[in-house]
Amino acid sequence: MNKPLISIVIPTWNHERELMACLKSLDEQTYRSFEVIIVDDASTDGTAGRLSRASVSFPLTVIAQTARRGASAARNAGAKQAKGSLLLFVDADEILRPHALQRMAEELAKHPEAAFAYAAFRFGWKLFRSRPFDAAALRNAPYIHTTALLRKEFFPGFDERLKKFQDWDLWLTIAERGGTGVWISDELFAVAVRRTGMSRWLPSFMHRIPWPVMGWTPREILRYRKWEGIVKRKHGIG
Repeated sequence: MNKPLISIVIPTWNHERELMACLKSLDEQTYRSFEVIIVDDASTDGTAGRLSRASVSFPLTVIAQTARRGASAARNAGAKQAKGSLLLFVDADEILRPHALQRMAEELAKHPEAAFAYAAFRFGWKLFRSRPFDAAALRNAPYIHTTALLRKEFFPGFDERLKKFQDWDLWLTIAERGGTGVWISDELFAVAVRRTGMSRWLPSFMHRIPWPVMGWTPREILRYRKWEGIVKRKHGIG
């Protein structure tokens, strides 16, 4: 029986070194029915040159954008070129465990009613276990990473207007349309911590500090709350 083709879409912007490590982790996957589509979002760090010399064992397509448009637009551009029935959005600074694709594909096959399968992951030193799918809980807070194996027919596209919480918005949209997810408790990938780029995270205690009382609020906290509010209003979350 043929395994379904997974189209892996990787947006990248100035992640030359991390991207090479990400591709190496994909080359080591036990599940071999996949293609990779890299969308270079106008990198200036030599990414294009490294990709032109990259040697991989899987089908690789590179889309070079001449102007930076952001991660959501890059993901959408890659998804339009996808040949597979399954989509997986992977950031350039992620390392997948060798069995990650196999584990997600098997779990999704066991649950034909599910739109996507998602797993626990590590962000730097911090383990994010996530939780079983619950649409009501998802409206309260995001707990599903962008890197989840998704049936292409359920993909609504990323909202390119959003500068943060694009993944939360995606899963909320799918859930509102009746899509459900299946949770994998295993840790299947790790995300590198960088001061810049597409992946950032602030410790939870930073959000509990009464910044207005202190007379100053960090820029990233203000940015977090701004886009959190925008997503909540979009989905009617009080």
